[in-house]
Parts: sequence; C-alpha cells; structure tokens
Amino acid sequence: MAKVQYSGTGRRKDSVARVRLVPGTGKIIINGKDVEEYIPFPNLREVILQPFNVTETLGNYDTLANVNGGGFSGQSGAVRLGIARALLDVDPDFREALKRAGLLTRDPRMKERKKPGLKKARKAGQFSKR
Repeated sequence: MAKVQYSGTGRRKDSVARVRLVPGTGKIIINGKDVEEYIPFPNLREVILQPFNVTETLGNYDTLANVNGGGFSGQSGAVRLGIARALLDVDPDFREALKRAGLLTRDPRMKERKKPGLKKARKAGQFSKR
C-alpha cells in the first residue's frame, strides 16, 4: 500500500514552495531543516501555521517543503499557500474556511522589472542641467 501524501504549490514574491503533507505529528521541515532552524522569526513561523489553525488540523500532518527564491517573508507566504492548497486535497470541505481566511489567494505583488537606462525599476541617475 502506498503512503498517503498530499501536495500543493505556493508562490509569493520571488519564492516558490513545493509542499507535501504526510499524516504524522505536526513536524514542519523546510529545505531539510526544522522550521525553527530555517525561519528565525516567530511571526513568520506563525504565518506558516495559519492554514492548520483555520482547519483545526494542527498536529495531524508532517509538512515537507522545498522552497526556492526570495527571502524569509516571501518563502513563509509561499509555504502557507502550498499548505492551504494541499489541505484542499485532504478534504475539499476545507475550501470555505480557507477562502474566508484569505489563505487561497496568491499574493500578486511582485518585484517590478528593471527598465533600460535606469539603475533600478524606477530609480534614475541624478539630473544634471549642464
């Protein structure tokens, strides 16, 4: 018998998270490290747990996540979306609660692209009259 697991993909800013939920004790492993070791900020660790709190499944699933790109904030937001999408695989009835909490919406804010002739997206060099 194959082991049951549920997967979801989350994205935020420049981060992409591939998340797998496996029935277990509630451990969260990100890129091979424990979540406390990988993400140093308690508020961002709380962000990751939101989908479990909303669906009252905290401690039911071990979370294995691979995250690329971005910083801690973007990565934790991407993992959160991945977990929420994976929980939909677990039970489609979770959709209403997750939707109401705003956990199924992909945050569309991205870094703006650099424009030619400028230093960054909008920053130009200093104006010189002569």
